[in-house]
Amino acid sequence: MRKTSSIVFVSILFLIWMFPSCTHDVPVPDNANTGGIGEIPGTTGRVCSPDSVYFSNTIYPLISSTCAMAGCHDSKTHADGVDLTTYDKIMRYVSPGNATGSKLYKEIVKTGSERMPPPPMSPWTTDQISQLKIWITQGAKNNGCDRCDTTDFKYSTAIKPLIATKCQGCHNPASKGGNIDLSTHAGVKIVAENGRLYGSVSWTAGYSKMPANLKLADCEIIQIKKWIAAGSLNN
Repeated sequence: MRKTSSIVFVSILFLIWMFPSCTHDVPVPDNANTGGIGEIPGTTGRVCSPDSVYFSNTIYPLISSTCAMAGCHDSKTHADGVDLTTYDKIMRYVSPGNATGSKLYKEIVKTGSERMPPPPMSPWTTDQISQLKIWITQGAKNNGCDRCDTTDFKYSTAIKPLIATKCQGCHNPASKGGNIDLSTHAGVKIVAENGRLYGSVSWTAGYSKMPANLKLADCEIIQIKKWIAAGSLNN
């Protein structure tokens, strides 16, 4: 699943050109809504288990923001013949119950120029790789749950994890989409205070949609709105 240098260059151009999100041509995951919370029968209203990792809450947003982008593994480009835009297509590279035997996992954990996403894009963090491994080990299910709580809008417990999963793939020191780095509180605070963060995640007219084609759940947008209204604190 390695990309040629020309594909990487095109991908970087897209990241720079579009603000405040990467350009994705990605449909939502099978049986999941645009907020990343599964509409699979029985999942609506289901409280997330702290011992489980869910596809539509965590895995799909990560793949969407770091792999299934224009110029890479989206439905139009499908670099190296790989399309990672839906659950079924992602599962072509996953062996349920066997993370180390899954091609997707093998590509993510590679280092140097061999890894996915390739340099200069940032690699997945240790925690994100761990999440992928747990999801595969638990059967790589097309599942989801209701994680969001509007009463929690602290940066450390709500906003930072949300940004890391659904935005940072495009907006980090190595690939600043729109020249925006959301890897630190200082960077997030800048776009929070100038109105671009809320305008983008709420898909308000006049702002670029963020994340593109993967709108946050209403609850998550409310969390961001409350955090901004409270002063965009690093709390």
